[in-house]
Amino acid sequence: MLGDLCLCPCFGSGGGSVSNGDEPGKGEASDRNPVLLVSGMGGSIIHSKSKKLGFQTRVWVRILLADLEFKKKLWSLYNPETGYTESLEDDSEIVVPDDDFGLYAIDILDPSLFVKIMHLKEVYHFHDMIDMLLGIGYKKGTTLFGYGYDFRQSNRMDKLMEGLKLKLETASKASGGRKVDIISHSMGGLLISCFLSLHNDVFSKYVSKWICIACPFQGAPGCINDSLLTGLQFVEGFESYFFVSRWSMHQLLVECPSIYEMLGNPDFKWAKPPEIQVWQKSSADGNDSVNLETYGPLECVSVFEAALRNNELSYNGRTISLPFNSSILKWAAETRRIINNAELPSGVSFYNVYGTSFDTPFDVCYGSGTSPIEDLSSICHSMPKYSYVDGDGTVPAESARWPTERSSQHRTLDSCLV
Repeated sequence: MLGDLCLCPCFGSGGGSVSNGDEPGKGEASDRNPVLLVSGMGGSIIHSKSKKLGFQTRVWVRILLADLEFKKKLWSLYNPETGYTESLEDDSEIVVPDDDFGLYAIDILDPSLFVKIMHLKEVYHFHDMIDMLLGIGYKKGTTLFGYGYDFRQSNRMDKLMEGLKLKLETASKASGGRKVDIISHSMGGLLISCFLSLHNDVFSKYVSKWICIACPFQGAPGCINDSLLTGLQFVEGFESYFFVSRWSMHQLLVECPSIYEMLGNPDFKWAKPPEIQVWQKSSADGNDSVNLETYGPLECVSVFEAALRNNELSYNGRTISLPFNSSILKWAAETRRIINNAELPSGVSFYNVYGTSFDTPFDVCYGSGTSPIEDLSSICHSMPKYSYVDGDGTVPAESARWPTERSSQHRTLDSCLV
């Protein structure tokens, strides 16, 4: 799907001229800016690297032994002193491969032979876009680069910001000092927003154009609220039996700052604020009643706290408590302030590409009038019912719109991706 951007006016009629022949891709691009592709949530290959021996094992994404390796290597605890979420396993560290000028980590997320034979398109992330850009004359390491990162972490962490700065410097230098065109996807737009806010001078120095695809600027409330309560299933159907389970993913996300940073923005003027709805059973004076209780962007914290109060995981014989993390919520509130302060420098063009006409989760409901929730902790083992708004299936269109007052160089391409 990302490959459809070749039709975007932000690429012109082919992205510039190509030297040494008339066919695209036959020669080196001579008059185009380098492109840096920035992935989003779950959009980077992640390796576990042994501290003693140095060998690396791919833990995300993998199809075979996926759940086992995921729980062993990626389950984490948040460290409020550093702001980082740290893996429970002490003998290894999490790294993101930088092979192929950063493109390997965001191309096919499970590059195993099995996946290629079965052609499991669910893990073909930036693959089509990379092929498209190569086909119109971009060259890896000269005019085409990728930036994958540890998506568990906060979008404003120093390590992620420094990595992005280095990528911009490298891309500019490799192309003879030209400014860089950034293409970000999903949560990658929040990462860029943090960089824009915290390092505006560097952004202005190195960036010519930012093409932002499906960014949840104001959050993705339906999907994220439920992810914190019941987990997340990246792959549906038969393939899900080979992938990370919904509950294993849940136990990771509860300790991920990046997830908390995509909760619905409580300060945004929604047309209708997103809600968590719970059919709850109560008793008074010996009489039972069932009521539909609703919780807005601020009130929903009480649902998270009550539902996750007994949440725990078992790891190497230990039982570890994983309640809703108020320290991460506080950190995420500061990240939200930083994102809200992001302003595009004059001279930097911005194209905002987002999907419409797809049912997109917004409100999420647990229980029913005939089967109410008696204890909020049981929400974690139930399945949600959504109410939908217009969007791309994950991010509401209302959230994906960039506040136009932040830039005079703003263009919106609503129908560029369908």
